[in-house]
Amino acid sequence: MKRRQFIAAAGTAAIAPTLFAAARATSRPPRVLLRSSWQSVNIGDIGHTPGALSLLQRHFPEVEVTLWPGNLGHGSRAFLTQAYPRLKIVEGSLGRDGRPDNERLARAWAETDLYLSGSGSGFPASNHAVAFRRVTGKPVGVFGVSTDPVSGIGKGRDPEGGTLADLRARTLRLPPTHLAADLRYIMDQAAFFFCRDTISRDYLRAQGIKTPILEFGPDAQLGMPLRDDTRGLAWMKEHGLEPGGFICVIPRLRYTPYYRIRNTPRTPDDDIRDAINERTTERDHAKLRGMIESYVRTTGQKVMLGAEMTYEIELGKQVLLDSLPADVRRHVVWRETYWLPDEAASIYARARCVISLECHSPLIALHQGTPAFYVRQPTDTCKGQMYRDIGANDWFFEVDESDGPQLWSRLQTILQDPAAARAKARSIMNGVETHQRRMVEAVREVCGA
Repeated sequence: MKRRQFIAAAGTAAIAPTLFAAARATSRPPRVLLRSSWQSVNIGDIGHTPGALSLLQRHFPEVEVTLWPGNLGHGSRAFLTQAYPRLKIVEGSLGRDGRPDNERLARAWAETDLYLSGSGSGFPASNHAVAFRRVTGKPVGVFGVSTDPVSGIGKGRDPEGGTLADLRARTLRLPPTHLAADLRYIMDQAAFFFCRDTISRDYLRAQGIKTPILEFGPDAQLGMPLRDDTRGLAWMKEHGLEPGGFICVIPRLRYTPYYRIRNTPRTPDDDIRDAINERTTERDHAKLRGMIESYVRTTGQKVMLGAEMTYEIELGKQVLLDSLPADVRRHVVWRETYWLPDEAASIYARARCVISLECHSPLIALHQGTPAFYVRQPTDTCKGQMYRDIGANDWFFEVDESDGPQLWSRLQTILQDPAAARAKARSIMNGVETHQRRMVEAVREVCGA
């Protein structure tokens, strides 16, 4: 694959306050500061960044991009710098004065034409976007986020979540003054605000947000083109997986146990999350096991158990592999190690179908032309609406309204006509690309290109 190349504006000279207000010189290319890479324990969050970079390079090749990441652990730094060898990365946070806490980040603020917030849940690091706008007066844009005002832990929120239909109805019943003041400020000030699902978009419209562009724009993961066939094919060969001869299955708890992942003290909110997980984990995964049993006993082919998040490696063994009958378990390959999204893409590209309780693995598969099911849990916010928004409703399931036989029945249609299923995946991606071009057009317009 041809490497996409980016350069960044990060200097070392002292910065005068007047630089923040400087207009872009006509002698240089437009510059974007991309705030992304929120965490590295999730290949979806890792994949957001190359997705955004590739879309900008494809539709706005003259732009120079500086990445301001949240976290680049688990090999994600090398993953990005190898794929984009000219990419510069500037790190840091805000000081007590609301300005960058180091010179290189301040320089990036001074020299960029646009702060672009990458895909994520709930407008990640929105306080940084607010500070950037107030300090520099420069434009802020948002690239495919979800804003769920109902699901979650906290005052006025429902820890049990709900179906998408329920979330949409409850969201639109909220008073038009519901949105928090700091979020309203930056959303009103935004040059554009793309929501990765129409529930978020319609909620913000009902709240009267004043950004001139408030539209649906799919998750940047759908733009991620990177694929590591060297690692992917080697792993498949080692584990006896033949192209077109296996499915991939991804588990998930209803709430991610971040306190265990990050080794931080447990809080009362974690007690609520753990109680919901303990009550629902078996019944959620029993449905996947039922589908796996039907698939193996009917086809005699293999199943790969993968993970989107680090904790799901052991989870897959505990709630899927170890609970399968012996005759089925012999056909199941459990991936014991974490991976990066390019290796996942390589393997998903050769699967018959990807079936996932996680939201982003099916997006990786769809980009590769592979049919993919998203089995949504009610606590996973409104972001799953994007599957319906991009035309993948036939491959979308609410876990509390589905069972193993239903999943197997839908999977059978893919096995019976794999060419038609792959054509459907390509058609979905064709529609996605129309939205992606629109998103980058907004960036171009703001940058004056």
